[in-house]
Amino acid sequence: MLLLTLVLAFGLILAGCGGEKKATSNSSLELIKIGTQSPLSGSNAGMGEPLKMGSELAIIDNKERFEKLGFNIQLFPQDDQGDPAIGVSNAEMLVSDKDVLLLVGHLNSGVVRAAAPKYEAGKLPVVSPANTAVDLTESGWATFHRICARDDVQGPAGARFVKDDLNGKSVYIVHDKTAYGEGLSQAFKDEAEKIGLEVLGYEGQEEAQRDFSALVNKIMSLKPDAIYFGGMYSQTAVLLKQAVERGYDGYFLSGDGSDEANFITIAGVENVKNAFVTSVAGDATKTEKGKQWSERYQKHFGQAPNTYSVYGYDAALVALDALEKAINENGGKKPTREQILKFVSATKDFKGVFSTITFDEKGDNLSSDVYVYSFAKGTYPGEAVKTIPSH
Repeated sequence: MLLLTLVLAFGLILAGCGGEKKATSNSSLELIKIGTQSPLSGSNAGMGEPLKMGSELAIIDNKERFEKLGFNIQLFPQDDQGDPAIGVSNAEMLVSDKDVLLLVGHLNSGVVRAAAPKYEAGKLPVVSPANTAVDLTESGWATFHRICARDDVQGPAGARFVKDDLNGKSVYIVHDKTAYGEGLSQAFKDEAEKIGLEVLGYEGQEEAQRDFSALVNKIMSLKPDAIYFGGMYSQTAVLLKQAVERGYDGYFLSGDGSDEANFITIAGVENVKNAFVTSVAGDATKTEKGKQWSERYQKHFGQAPNTYSVYGYDAALVALDALEKAINENGGKKPTREQILKFVSATKDFKGVFSTITFDEKGDNLSSDVYVYSFAKGTYPGEAVKTIPSH
């Protein structure tokens, strides 16, 4: 019994030493967190979750490279639920965490508009995959950057598509009263009036609205060639479905907030034949590099990527590139947010899986485009029918 006790005790000591060694090895790597903010729950999660997963894959792909530099990079995802108040609360937490050195996000322009002053005060560099509101890079925020095109490119592109490609003469414009939806719709309206499209109506519906009976009746009485809706897919699809079921047979257009597979699921395949979406996100599978990335994404997550998945990935790559440069400049030590920000802002001709990124002095990407997708085939992603350069 004494011998057995001694053997067991010695075994426990060895196990303890082994466990301690492992802990020491982990603790020798300095922690760096890369935050994300997007809706991971609620009606917009169908776009927010893929954005986060794209960023997650970028960190997985580059984790070993940073371990060799002495750092343990971790994704630190936050669910803003598409709510500005929650986004601000999350931003305060992110800024106060000294290990959070970069942020990839958001999805909704209204949320980042509310949270951006917190990032600015905390000098936290932001690389956005999806925010399109014009004022976000016109507000003087040094920390905010985006890899996608702005609404003052996307909105007018939609209006010109209605007139030049669909031969439309009139349009009824609706938005969801959010910063994103109203800003995009206003840009569409301004261009529509400029090029001679007759705007038969322009109004907002509450973001939570799901019964559009009165609105559809009004639109049907005016018989527009096209309906344009500025908002997110979960609401866009319901409006389209109700309009078609009441006999509307004209064109229906929306922006990148409707570029999501559930747009077809909610609206119904039979109702999307005349539906088009302008998007600031391109289809990664159109290139061999993008196809390989998409296959890897699907294998890792068990689902096909959303168009914004690759933008989340590319935005995270930009962030990681700046982080590595800042580490090297800092003699291999953990850099400050200000040191990283310098390299984010200086990003030039950076090639991601799909995007090429060069930030101007405002934080806009000089190489961003707008894509027009048709859902006539009832499949997702839609068929790309036109590409409009932003510059």
